[in-house]
Parts: sequence; C-alpha cells; structure tokens
Amino acid sequence: MHYADLAEGHRISRVIKGGWQLAGGHGEIDTRTSIEDMIAFADAGITTFDCADIYTGVEELIGAFRGEYERQRGAEALTKIKVHTKCVPDLTRLATIDKPALEAAIDTSLKRLRTDALDLVQFHWWDYSVDRQVEVALWLAELRAAGKIRNIGGTNFDTTQLLRMLDAGVPLVSMQAQYSLIDDRPGRRMVDVARAHDVQFLCYGTVAGGLFSERWLGAPEPVEPLENRSLVKYKLIVDEFGGWALFQELLAALDRVARRRGSDIASVASRVVLDRPGVAAVIVGARNRAHLDRNIAIPDIELDDSDRAEIDAVLARGHPVPGDVYSVERDRTGPHGSIMKYNLNTEAH
Repeated sequence: MHYADLAEGHRISRVIKGGWQLAGGHGEIDTRTSIEDMIAFADAGITTFDCADIYTGVEELIGAFRGEYERQRGAEALTKIKVHTKCVPDLTRLATIDKPALEAAIDTSLKRLRTDALDLVQFHWWDYSVDRQVEVALWLAELRAAGKIRNIGGTNFDTTQLLRMLDAGVPLVSMQAQYSLIDDRPGRRMVDVARAHDVQFLCYGTVAGGLFSERWLGAPEPVEPLENRSLVKYKLIVDEFGGWALFQELLAALDRVARRRGSDIASVASRVVLDRPGVAAVIVGARNRAHLDRNIAIPDIELDDSDRAEIDAVLARGHPVPGDVYSVERDRTGPHGSIMKYNLNTEAH
C-alpha cells in the first residue's frame, strides 16, 4: 500500500475503505463478519476508514472494530488506524442549529467511535441559501482547538464555498468529492484553489457504484427499478457523460487496459483518478473483503502512455457533468437531488 500525509501526524492509506455500504442499504450486515473484514483490511495496509454520522450504525461498527483491533494488535498498531467521519446537519436543522447542538453531534461520534478525538471531521451543508455554513464550520474549528477534533475537511462543497471557509480561517485539510473518469468536476476550478491552500482530495465514486466492472461490460442498459440508490445515482452520471453506448466503449477500453496489466476494470478506473493532481486517496465502497487483493493493488498498477491514450480517446467524446462540484445534486427537485435523503440524523432516531 502507498500512503499520503493529509496533515501533520495524519498519514492515510491511498486507498480508503468506505463505510456507506455498511449502512444497510446494500444487503444485510453481520457485525462480527464486518469487524473481521475491517481487521483484514487494516492488516493488509488499508489503514484508513471512511464513515459518517448519517451512515446508520457504521460509526458504531468502526468503534467496535477499533476496540477489537487494539485488543488483538495492541495500542501502537491502533495509532496507525485513521477514521474519517462526517458532520452533516439535517436539512431541517440548518436554520436553527447552534454550537451546543453541533458539539453534541461531535460528542455522539466520539462515543460511537470509542475515541477521545476524531481524526478527521468532514463537514457538509445541504443548502447554501441558509447561509450559515461558514459560521458552523468555524464552530468546528473551535472544537478542534478544544481537542475534540484533530483535523477538519469538507465534503461536497463547491469552489466558492471552499474559498469562503478558507478565507474565514477554517483550517481545512481535505475535500471529499465525487471524482471519476466520467465526472471531472473537481479537476476544473477547484483543483487550483485546493493546491494553493494545501487541501487534498479524497475521492468517492471512482467505480461509479459498481458500474465500472466486468459485470456491466456488454450488458444491456439497466432500467428501473435498480438494485440500490447507489446505482441510481451513478447511472444518472453515466447519462450526463453521454449515455450507455459511450459508457460501453469506455468499459471496453478499460477492459483492454486491465487485461494487459493483469488487473480489472474497477481498479484501473480508480488508478487513473489516483494519479490526478491533488488526489490523496480514493475511497472504495467495499462491503466485505471479497476484492481486498484488488483494492490493495490499485496504487501499484503501472499504466503507460498508450494505456492512458486509449482511455482518453473515449473520454474526449464524453460530455462534462455540468457545474462545479456537487452542483447538479443541489437541485432538490432535479433527478440528482431528488434521490438524496436530507434528514438522516433525525430519521435514525
């Protein structure tokens, strides 16, 4: 595994194990098996785990894993484990949230994760028209100064909002954003701003919810109802990119490259994103360890100029997803925004 320094004292694996698929929407979750899977990932070198306050039950799972890992491997081994969670105030609470409520949310994450300080809190704000996001981000900075948070990141902010927080003094070290072969929004305006302020990208969606895979190569276009919200979300991105026929050409190109490199479509798709400027890590949504060997190998895939040219030739015929990072998803009446769930903290209780 390869590693990157996101901040002083905060070294992460360049492949991060995502936690969304453990929230129950992708099949039944067995606690004991999930903990054993996480131990296997950590032992293999994938020492960074992504979760969120709104991923139902996942912070608790990772907290249980941390306890078991310390028991089995020792306190020193546990120091290498980094857990990235999120702070996502519900849409209905944006106008009324105060600092005590925010601190209570952070305290809940601390309790669930069984730690005295959160390694990285990634902040999200659903609605810019409720213009309090900078104010609330500064409260997170105060909680960092108080020792409850070690580092602060953002998730799914656009470039203007990123600059507003930075200019206000919020010490952001990262931005988690959707970034893939068919969605290059972070690589437009934001990449230069991020570089200038030492903000690094943590990228999700690199395998488009599993659409970048041999399973979909040569397959007919999926029709509703799709298996889960993840496929719905990323099929919409495929449509923005240029549709199923062009996506099939991209899958075919990736398959040819993967065969030459002894790899697979998903890993090659992630490897290309990992090479993009400003990218510290890619997040793989692994529900279990079935593809652990492939996940570990992502940073070591060697692509030459001809491999990249073959992929780029298809990408050049695609259409860019409109707007800045997470712009189309912010239209709650549109196809991208209407599938989101905006009040998961409340719904979980």
